[in-house]
Amino acid sequence: MSDPHLPHRIPPGALHYVRAIWHRFNLSRFVGALVLTACSFAVGIGGFMWIEKFSFVDAFYMTMITVSTVGFGELHPMSPAGRLFVSFYIFFNLLMLAYLLSVLTTYIFDGGLRNMFAMLKNDQEIRSYSDHVIVCGFGRNGRKAYHELRASGAQVVVVEQDDSLLKDAVQDSGEAIPAVIGDATLDDTMRAAGIARARAIITALPKDADNVFVSLTARELNPRITIIARASLKSSETKLLRAGADSVVMPDEIGGSHMANLVMRPEVIRFLDMISGLGPNKLRLEELSTGELRREWQGLSIRDLNIRSRTGATVIGLKQRDGELMVSPPADLIPKAGDIFLFLGTDEQITLLMNQFRSSEIPDKGKLSR
Repeated sequence: MSDPHLPHRIPPGALHYVRAIWHRFNLSRFVGALVLTACSFAVGIGGFMWIEKFSFVDAFYMTMITVSTVGFGELHPMSPAGRLFVSFYIFFNLLMLAYLLSVLTTYIFDGGLRNMFAMLKNDQEIRSYSDHVIVCGFGRNGRKAYHELRASGAQVVVVEQDDSLLKDAVQDSGEAIPAVIGDATLDDTMRAAGIARARAIITALPKDADNVFVSLTARELNPRITIIARASLKSSETKLLRAGADSVVMPDEIGGSHMANLVMRPEVIRFLDMISGLGPNKLRLEELSTGELRREWQGLSIRDLNIRSRTGATVIGLKQRDGELMVSPPADLIPKAGDIFLFLGTDEQITLLMNQFRSSEIPDKGKLSR
């Protein structure tokens, strides 16, 4: 949660960026080295002014030539106490400079600055996104969801605490992954991921309680967003739905059912694998609302649309405006405003269908189906 004592003019996302950069790049070492350097200068100037009664300008000059070890001569003859002070001061500064150089070397030569600028560039890119999908958690389920969404043309932002998972994925795929490093249950993290501009969020965190919290946060920050949540326990399903999730997926239950059906209904499962893109002959499911049809195709019956003969794709269902789903709708049915067609076909057939029937005035948002 954001600090209520902070000035209201500070954007919540900016606070997240500062926190993320601070923790990810261990800036405490860098800031600590700068503070140590400033303290060294203050001790040097104060020591020369107090022990040798130098003016501020002379004390500053003596401090600079002592810290930099350039070897210039003394401005005035120094007392025994002053020489003892300078001896310890030189030894302290040698240690301080060695620490400062080690810290700077880490940031300059080990890629710290490069990674920091890359992170800032990534944040700027995410700020330009709208109508994108947020995936919380980059484990097995989250990674699979990310790749499926990207294959379907959707813009995706990943939210993950463990940046090592993202680094491994980047090394495997060779492409950058727009990501926010942070806790998905925090409002600042969700705002940094563009929750207010997103159209959907998939929360695939390992703990059901965290998924419930993310669902509550997402629904509060964006009432119109579609929320898909992962659950491990059956008892968590109702909690997630009450928290605002539109759909709840239980991977363990689906996996067990899938294995049982491979024994009892193997051909049905092979067909479903084709639809999901897992089989050798991949099929694709797609949807198209009546409002997205070209004007010349609106108001016609399914028979008059003649989709199968024109494209090879099949109308397998019709989601009506009242929420009822009709499987294999009758050919003489005339779809009404707000109804949604469900099509099945190969990639080539679906592409041909969209080119022929989808209005060019509708922006391509990257459908989530496969």
